[in-house]
Amino acid sequence: MNKAVILVGGPSRATRFRPLSMRQPQPLFPVGGKPIIWHQIKALSMVKDLKEIILIGFFEDFVFRPFLNSCQEEFPEIAFKYLREYSQLGTAGGFFHFRDQIVRGNPKNIFMLYTDICCSFPLNDLLSQHERHGRLGTIMVTKVDRSSAHLYGCVVVDNETKLAEHYVEKPETYVSDLASTGVFVFNQEIFRFMATALEKRVDEFESERAKESAYGRSEESEDVEDINRLRLEQDVLRQMAAEKKLSAFMCTGFWRQIKSAASAVPANALYLKKALGDNESFLAKTTSDGPEITGAVYIHPTAQIHPTAVIGPNVSIHARVVVGPGVRINDSIVLDNVNIKDNAAILHAIVGWDSRIGKWGRVEGSQITSPDDIDEVTHLGVKVNSICILGEDVQVKDEVFIRNSIVLPHKEMAGNKHNEIIM
Repeated sequence: MNKAVILVGGPSRATRFRPLSMRQPQPLFPVGGKPIIWHQIKALSMVKDLKEIILIGFFEDFVFRPFLNSCQEEFPEIAFKYLREYSQLGTAGGFFHFRDQIVRGNPKNIFMLYTDICCSFPLNDLLSQHERHGRLGTIMVTKVDRSSAHLYGCVVVDNETKLAEHYVEKPETYVSDLASTGVFVFNQEIFRFMATALEKRVDEFESERAKESAYGRSEESEDVEDINRLRLEQDVLRQMAAEKKLSAFMCTGFWRQIKSAASAVPANALYLKKALGDNESFLAKTTSDGPEITGAVYIHPTAQIHPTAVIGPNVSIHARVVVGPGVRINDSIVLDNVNIKDNAAILHAIVGWDSRIGKWGRVEGSQITSPDDIDEVTHLGVKVNSICILGEDVQVKDEVFIRNSIVLPHKEMAGNKHNEIIM
């Protein structure tokens, strides 16, 4: 029997996802027509003998209840549970804190996933390698550009034995172009290893405090509250690699982080393209009495799209959206209850809930060419060219052009805006 834990964070952790996370928690934001976390649950549901999925985070208990209820109906063979952290315990602290509930039923293998990733999730292949090599844990890695490797946790891997020889979190100098994907699988002994790591962290802290006291610097340190936090990357993975207890599995499919609001658009495209390759039935198709569909497009059944509109590629249109004549939408996410008037254009953008785009209006961002385009909002005080994002209930007047901008909720845009953040 196998289990999985998904770390969902909390409201204070998704500040880079604003203004979208001001209305909806980041894990529940839709990409590819489904919530971000749904894609992970769908992949986990296909893992052999997986019986339970546990979400751990800081959100109130009620936040995930409707979503988990729907998952229970969709995946009846799997049990779902949400466990709330009431204090910040570190990236591995919640996992360790709830260890008794995780090991209940004596699972052989335990998956751990971060929620803020988009991936092809080859989890059965990951599990097969983990069981074949028999080490304490296996980390899934992916190849990244050498120039951006310093943005990730980097792993040095022996290509023959698949042993992770060295792990460094966001190194200052080049270490490896193999980056952690935020997907892991462990056996139950991981909790003993974590207990030892936590004891070592406490001992090091107490030793440092004793030295400070000896030199007359015994005032309370700002780090006191951090002593019981267990960091997966620095405290656990690094030591596992040092003790040769960590394997590495190469992900050859797609992967990218979903950290900022802008990163939802390329993630949306990746999931839609995968659905198109899998010939999924929920994708829209061109019909004699419907709009022209290009590439991978998701349209909610309640949306109303005028036959003269041109939609796609890589577009998600959600519930109760109304799209007027002559509208053009590509590489975008249009959220619930949006009204897009005649001949408007939505390009490389996210249009928030309950917004309105006037006739001949234009909401346009820039095509993503590198991770920096979505991870940085400003550079030297100037809004960078990236995805254009409208928050909830933004009203764009007729013939207004909003380009490469971020607009916070409940704004009325009566004039053109370029490369601005509208507060």
